[in-house]
Amino acid sequence: MSQSDDRKPPALPGARIDEVAPDFEARSTQGIVRMSDYRGRWLVFFSHPADFTPVCTSEFLAFQNAAERFEALDTDLLGLSIDSLYAHIAWIKDIESRFDTRITFPIIEDISMTVAHLYGMVHDASATTAAVRSVFFIDPDGYIRAMIHYPMNVGRSVEEILRVLNALQVSDRNLVATPEGWVPGAPTVLPPPIDQAEADQRAQIAGGAWYYTKSVAQHDA
Repeated sequence: MSQSDDRKPPALPGARIDEVAPDFEARSTQGIVRMSDYRGRWLVFFSHPADFTPVCTSEFLAFQNAAERFEALDTDLLGLSIDSLYAHIAWIKDIESRFDTRITFPIIEDISMTVAHLYGMVHDASATTAAVRSVFFIDPDGYIRAMIHYPMNVGRSVEEILRVLNALQVSDRNLVATPEGWVPGAPTVLPPPIDQAEADQRAQIAGGAWYYTKSVAQHDA
């Protein structure tokens, strides 16, 4: 190993689907938060490039306007950017003043970019320190179940985030899968058969195929 290799920081565990979300402790607009504190509920953890920017403002307004819908799904919201805690506070106070909307979910301060790098929100080779628009869906056991990454100039769809969250919860509860474009109340599909006998049984279901079988029941969120 070269001397330069000795000076490299140790590799971080990263954030991957079906693995436990990396734990951390950080200051936020609502005090100290730890990822492990969110066990027992679903969590939508999302990053934004910077405070006082137009796309981020539109997203925060949309997240807050949908806060009751997330709560109905037993889900917390947690934001992050590399701006300071004081910038976060100034921004959300300005949002409340100008748009009559009080942001009720915490926003993490990450000036050191520790959490952003831990979760892959800032690419190592990036020329900017701004975090991309990442969304992590974390289940009550602390596992990352889905991730969505957007470039800085494209705003997220809160409706799509709610759709994915609904799909994850319905799939877990009913042991089914959700097909393309699924929304609550639409038919789900059965997971792939596990053996030949199950495939043969699926082939007998009217209007279906052994590899693409709609569930008999329809599952709402």
